[in-house]
Amino acid sequence: MRDEPTPTPAALYARVSSDRQDVDLSVAAQLRALRDYAERSGFVIAREYIDEAESGRIANRPQFQRMLDDARAPDAPFQEILVWKFSRFTRKREHAVAFKSMLRRRGIRVTSITEHADDTPTGKLMEAIIESVDEFYSENLAQEVIRGMREAASRGFWVATSAPYGYKKVHVADGPKTRPRLELNPPADAVVRRIFDRALAGQSVLDITRALNAEGIHTTNGKPWLKTTVHRLLTNEAYTGTLVWGLNAKDGASPVRVEDAFPAIVNRHEFERVGKLMQSRAPSRVNPRRVSSRYLLSGLVRCGSCRRALTAAEAKSGKYTYYVCQSKIKKGAETCQSPRLAAKQFEQLIIDQLRAHVLTESNIRALVKLLDEEMDGVAREQRRTLETVEQELIEVKRRLDRIWQVIENSNLDAADAGDRIREHKQRQEQLELAAVKARNVLAERRQLLDSADVIAAFAAQMSDFLLTSQLTETKAFIKSFVKRITVRPGRAVIHYTIPMPEDSPIGPADAAEIGLTEGVMSTVRVGTPGRIRTYAPGSGGRCSIP
Repeated sequence: MRDEPTPTPAALYARVSSDRQDVDLSVAAQLRALRDYAERSGFVIAREYIDEAESGRIANRPQFQRMLDDARAPDAPFQEILVWKFSRFTRKREHAVAFKSMLRRRGIRVTSITEHADDTPTGKLMEAIIESVDEFYSENLAQEVIRGMREAASRGFWVATSAPYGYKKVHVADGPKTRPRLELNPPADAVVRRIFDRALAGQSVLDITRALNAEGIHTTNGKPWLKTTVHRLLTNEAYTGTLVWGLNAKDGASPVRVEDAFPAIVNRHEFERVGKLMQSRAPSRVNPRRVSSRYLLSGLVRCGSCRRALTAAEAKSGKYTYYVCQSKIKKGAETCQSPRLAAKQFEQLIIDQLRAHVLTESNIRALVKLLDEEMDGVAREQRRTLETVEQELIEVKRRLDRIWQVIENSNLDAADAGDRIREHKQRQEQLELAAVKARNVLAERRQLLDSADVIAAFAAQMSDFLLTSQLTETKAFIKSFVKRITVRPGRAVIHYTIPMPEDSPIGPADAAEIGLTEGVMSTVRVGTPGRIRTYAPGSGGRCSIP
């Protein structure tokens, strides 16, 4: 009698960003699918980690960090991490590369149950492309969300998470939706008026804080007042009835300002007078701005001799730009043999190599084939998602029915349960939209066309993207696939974040050496496996060395 194979211990990781996003990927839905997959695939669940209302673009998530700490332990309780999609693990490519590399060194894999990526060079390339698309999607989604919030704020709606002390959010009709506006919240609004009166009378922030706590007045969270809390209140322009949104916009857009968007507690003159009094006591200090580099390969190029970074330096009043080893800049030209590289030519050379090694027709063909094979899996997961959403819809409707039954059979007024009713109705609306989305995906599903013309055109479009996209987009794409570039006299080595497929121009290697000469470049296979060197004349580009 044969022994049963020992189940592989696995950790389940589920994440949602907020109540508004990922409705069809709720924690309950993710865990249900992950448990079903684990049971079918021979895994035993050792741990479950859940992060709610946590962005996938940051690594400092409580349960995510706890999972990584457990994985680093000598006796890690799991050998596999199962996620719904790779975007649940992280939405930043550099995080994915760093964390997965650490986990692989400890014999732990990260597996998406809806996105196939086997443990081969081609599979790793596909996984990298999926994660890059996830990151671009996340950034685009963030822009769309910000655009919608900006539009709502410009119409006087309060889009921030919480209302300032002294106000409350009241949802009003806005077409088929409801949006929040601010109204006064007695008696807290009177407390705000007293705080400003004390400040106008010359009392310091510390004196006001002590007085509030002595009277037993608490903040919105029921906690004692702090100096910082009072200071923020006195510098919040919202108390003049002015809505200000987007002061720290990353895209540099001007903030939204709407006068008389809601009832004022103090007038403009009083607010400005308080500001001048506070500024006279403690002048504000502005931190210097940090300007991001405008050079494509900043942070990637290192000297192979002294291990220092190569920095972009200008000559002839900015007419020429070079990548120069920092040892030369700080200690003199004789301290390092690394060449100075003409920036534009060197950047173009790296782009050409990336197009030749990653964005090849064979790689794109493998991706299309993989997607074609996974269409049935996508449809199957959509059906499971639809079933989960429909089950949650039934539960929401059941809870609403129970509330109405309590109201009908007791003295409870409907207004007393208004918040809970609105919450359940909003959840019902979100779930119904998610169900419609899942049904549409199932209805519109079709086979991909695996024709040479389509694949060649797609490969060409991706290559053109590197040549025509904005600087930030090109830098993000390059950093998704290039770990570092090492420069020595006469040559440079591009170290990729993943091994290339077997049939790529450099074979199944994770690095490619290029000659830095005026003539035709030679490409050399180096790195794993075997560190084989094979010269392939004509496969490189040109780069001049001053």
